[in-house]
Formats: sequence, structure tokens, C-alpha cells
Amino acid sequence: MEEIFVTKPVLPPMEEYMKYLQDIWETHNLTNVGKYTRLFMLELMDFLSAKHVLPMCNGHMALEMTLQAMELKGEVITTPFTFASTTHAIVRNGLTPVFCDIRESDCTMDPDKIESLITDKTSAIVPVHVYGMPCDVEKIEAIAKKHNLKVIYDAAHAFGEKFNGKSSAKYGDACMFSFHATKAFNSIEGGLSVVHDTATLTKVYQLHNFGIMDEEHVEFVGANAKMNEFQAAMGLCNLKHFEENRLKRKDLFTYYRQRLSDIKGIRFLDYDEVRNEFNYTYCPIFIDKETYGMDRNELFEILSYNHVHSRKYFYPIVNEFNCYKDAGFRGETPIAKKLSEEVLTLPLYTDLRLDQVKMICDIIEANAKTK
Repeated sequence: MEEIFVTKPVLPPMEEYMKYLQDIWETHNLTNVGKYTRLFMLELMDFLSAKHVLPMCNGHMALEMTLQAMELKGEVITTPFTFASTTHAIVRNGLTPVFCDIRESDCTMDPDKIESLITDKTSAIVPVHVYGMPCDVEKIEAIAKKHNLKVIYDAAHAFGEKFNGKSSAKYGDACMFSFHATKAFNSIEGGLSVVHDTATLTKVYQLHNFGIMDEEHVEFVGANAKMNEFQAAMGLCNLKHFEENRLKRKDLFTYYRQRLSDIKGIRFLDYDEVRNEFNYTYCPIFIDKETYGMDRNELFEILSYNHVHSRKYFYPIVNEFNCYKDAGFRGETPIAKKLSEEVLTLPLYTDLRLDQVKMICDIIEANAKTK
């Protein structure tokens, strides 16, 4: 029986990518902000309606370098319901994460719980547009303005999305995107830092190239986070097909929701498709054991037995990781913990077939307590 994985990287037609490879082979220009990286940067500026962007080797380094460029100190309020990278980037900058609980409706940071976590040590807020669900940007940024805090959005899941008709890249003091192979849009590996002023962009650029100013001067303790030409070429190819691929995923997501929403004990997040445009990278559902008849782990095993590889994404929450659970970081997050034990992310990717989605829905429906 065919194995169905939770995701599968989208690839452009091979002949499109080969055209770039031919030129790369002829020029031997592989990295150090080559012509395709520069072209990719320009196309991303246009696509995202953003003035200042910098492609990087991966999304984690985009976030880490952006935080470093902000010259933050002390504490940063963030969410534990996210990938490890979010908190790692904060900690690796010598900052202390403070965990804010999330909303059950969309898994994003609960803005009503932020102010109680702010102290005189707080310098920034790092919310996450988890699963591409928009944070409550108006409330978060009003709080940040009131307390003179920076807002840097982890928008790893939100590439190409629009919130209230406005590009997801336009919010906050800065944001980052991930172009990892598993995302709705990929450049093999890759990421993007988006800032809103030239001075910060210059600092991010210097930091992502070892802090080098010129051949004889190194002013900052930076890193090597440069994107290479192979990544940029893949990004240029995939960007051409982003919208057609987004619509394919939307159709599959819509089918999942139509089939599963009426099953007792199965819950979807609150997708406001009137106000927002989503990229449909993920299809998370939440399992209530009492009404569905089995818990998330049991359904996970049944799907695996039927060669459907879903994912407990995100479980465990970050503040329960071995590297953080005894660190003494502040923040009570009972809702995040509860949802981490209920969430199951179903397969969703451009090449997934409708008959495969129907089969997955059949399995979930067949195991419900009340048909």
C-alpha cells in the first residue's frame, strides 16, 4: 500500500530549474549573494509588497539574525506552541523567553495575557502565525506601542498570506519566513528576513555575512547565513507556481473540512477566509477523546497502521523540552499544553490526490464513536 506522508516538497518542472543550473555551471558563481540571490530578493520584495528583505540559508538564521540586529536585551515574550527554532533563536541571542499562553480558537498568542507578563526587563514580543493563522496583530502591536516594545513576527508558516487584505510581511517591526522544503513555498532550504528600514537591513546583512564590513574590517560577531545560488534558483522557479499550488492545497483542505467538521470530537481552527488569504500549508485537527471516542495518540496509530503518516505538530510544547523544562522561564500555558495533546496534523501537499484525502477521511470517520 502506498505510504502517505504528512507533507511532500513541491518541485517545479525540471526543465525550468535546469535553465538556472546551466548558467550556474557556466559562471561558477555559487554563493556570496550572486545574481540569482539578488534577483530572488527583488522578486520577493514585489511579491510580498516589502521594501527591505534579505534571503538567507534557512528560516532559523533569518530569525536569529533579525533578533540580533534589533540589539534586544532582557526578556522576550513568545509562545510555547511553535517549532523549537522560535525559542532557540531567542535564547541563542542571550535573551530570556517568557511564555504566553495561546487562544484555543486559532493557537496564536493570546493578546489578553501579554501585559501581565511585561516587566521592566521586557524588550520585545515574538508571536507566531502558527499554521499560517494570523495573530491578533492589532492588539499585539497596540500593546507593544504602549510599552515601547519591538514586535518581530515568526511568520515561518505565513508566506504569501494576506491578513485583512495586507501582506503578512507588513506587520511588526520585522518578521521572518521559512522556505524549508516542507513549506508551501520552498527554496530547498532557505528563509527571509523582512525589516522596515534601511539601517536595520544593513545590520542584518552584515550579521549574516560574519559581521564583515569590507576586506579589512569585521565590526560584529555575525554568522554565515547566506543563501546560495541553487536555493535562489529553486525559489525563483517555485515562486512562479505559488498561486496555482496554493489553490490545489485549498481544494484539498476544503474537502477535509467539509468531511470532518461534522464529526463529534473533531475540531478545526477558526479560518476567517473572508478577511484573510491563507496558503494552506497545514491541516491541523483537534481530537476530543470524550466525544470522538479515542484520543489523538490512538488515532495517530490507526492512521499509521493504514500507511498514513500524520504528525503531532506541535507536541510537546517548547517549555516542556528537556533543554527548557528546568530553566525556570516564566509563563503558565495550560491551553497550549492541552492543545498539544489534542492536535493531529493531517497530510496536505500539492501532489496529494483527492482519492487519498477521501481515504484518510474514511478512516477518521470510521473510528468515530458516533457516526
